[in-house]
Amino acid sequence: MKLDSTVSAVVTGGASGLGAATARALAAKGVKVAIFDLQEEKGKAIAEELGGVFCECNVTDDASVDAAFAKARAAIGQERILVNCAGTGNAIKTASRSKEDGSIRHFPLDAFNWIIQINLVGTFRCIAKSAAGMMTLDPMADGERGAIVNTASVAAEDGQIGQAAYSASKGGVVGMTLPVARDLASENIRVNTILPGIFDTPLLGAAPQNVRDALAASVLNPKRLGNPDEYATLALCMIENGYFNGEDVRLDGGIRMAPR
Repeated sequence: MKLDSTVSAVVTGGASGLGAATARALAAKGVKVAIFDLQEEKGKAIAEELGGVFCECNVTDDASVDAAFAKARAAIGQERILVNCAGTGNAIKTASRSKEDGSIRHFPLDAFNWIIQINLVGTFRCIAKSAAGMMTLDPMADGERGAIVNTASVAAEDGQIGQAAYSASKGGVVGMTLPVARDLASENIRVNTILPGIFDTPLLGAAPQNVRDALAASVLNPKRLGNPDEYATLALCMIENGYFNGEDVRLDGGIRMAPR
């Protein structure tokens, strides 16, 4: 897909981290960008910086997602690109024993479901609604109607202690990539997924330096945290390369996560 001012994109979770880097990379190519996020102040600032539009969006809510797509399409036109970066995590053992009194508790199911609803169902909700919009477009000169990039995690394959919900949600994103690509193949809409490793995003921004250093040291090569711009580079490659389809690609410096 050729990226220029005739193309529009939606980036969920675009107000910070991987999403913000991708939004900037797309805008640098001339693409008109809509930022979907719950962080209004940051989202509006990035949208203004890029000459795009901010759309407040809760990916777990149908009405919120519908309203965000309607606002984006009214402002910049029907998107041909969707990049799903909205997501979150938690760390709770499936069942655990208190060190203080020996009491036993299990993973609260509402906390498990919350992660699934944001990371997995929220991603699919945006895919389905965006793909339906892309199908209204005429194919471009290269025959394409659209391209979708999702964000999973290396935890989909190397989930650590306490990551049952997070790993399940990201494993679901990986698992649905190929069937969704097959669903949309006849409409010339491609779908790919990135599995990032440990990236220097706001999620890690508050971590003590010794923790950040230990995480960087665990990467095979190079021994550092990933840069969000490196994620953006791969996302744009997946969008621009018309033969990239139905793939799940780790971007992790060769790391294989230990149990903890």
